[in-house]
Amino acid sequence: MIVVTGATGNIGRGLVGQLLAEGAPVRALTRDPDRAALPAGAEVIRADLTDPASLEPALRGADALFLNLAAGGGGAAASVVEAAVKAGIRRIVLNSSIAVTDDPEGDDNFLARMHGAVESAVRASGLEWTFVRGGAYAANALQWAQEIRETGVVRDPHPGATTSAVHEDDLAAVATVALLDGTGAHTGKAYVVTGPESLTREEQVAVIGRVIGRPTRVEAISEEQAAEERATPSLPKETLLELFRLFATTVGTAAPVTDTVRSITGHPARTFEQWVQDHAADFR
Repeated sequence: MIVVTGATGNIGRGLVGQLLAEGAPVRALTRDPDRAALPAGAEVIRADLTDPASLEPALRGADALFLNLAAGGGGAAASVVEAAVKAGIRRIVLNSSIAVTDDPEGDDNFLARMHGAVESAVRASGLEWTFVRGGAYAANALQWAQEIRETGVVRDPHPGATTSAVHEDDLAAVATVALLDGTGAHTGKAYVVTGPESLTREEQVAVIGRVIGRPTRVEAISEEQAAEERATPSLPKETLLELFRLFATTVGTAAPVTDTVRSITGHPARTFEQWVQDHAADFR
């Protein structure tokens, strides 16, 4: 039995489907099973990762756990790791971040600190582990969907910032292989998973326009203005400003590109254009 946290998220939903396609029994955790709409065959269980009392029945009898930081946050993730040890789970596959580099001097930004703390908790658990350190998610482009639908103009503080955007289904595919690993080949490995090409944010917006068949462009605005407009209680202004400063460091550089998807799964990583084709309705 494999337990999937964040089962209704971008990565989790695809992971549930891929595991089921491989014949694996799946227990999908969600706060609202009635609205989950997950693939038939999954055991869908109500669980809140911020509520320790809900973890025991969710993990009972399972062999492996896919842990996604987005499902509850870093503090909750540490509680889940502790509960996994108590439940007798053997293996954790952690959805981590490319920001974690294992270099104390380099891991000085909030993304590296946040994901690195969970990696440390998993390492200390004594369980088998694999880290899937994803690059920037292609799904981050959904933040532009409303602007593109309404005006075709994306307002961004760093149009020249580069990423090698990774399709959520490729992250799920790497996690599937690690979760089903019967040889130990992936135990203790930290895999950096990216898309196959480095693109600026401006180039990504142009790809979206080409796929949906309408003009799109980027208009540069200040970091301060962008942070003021986009701040939310869960993503405050100061966090956004730190994120924008990270984006600024990539301008004029090529984002790292790895061959992890091909080497682990046997198929090439999906391009950003393929991702846009899969999500074109969101931008039209």
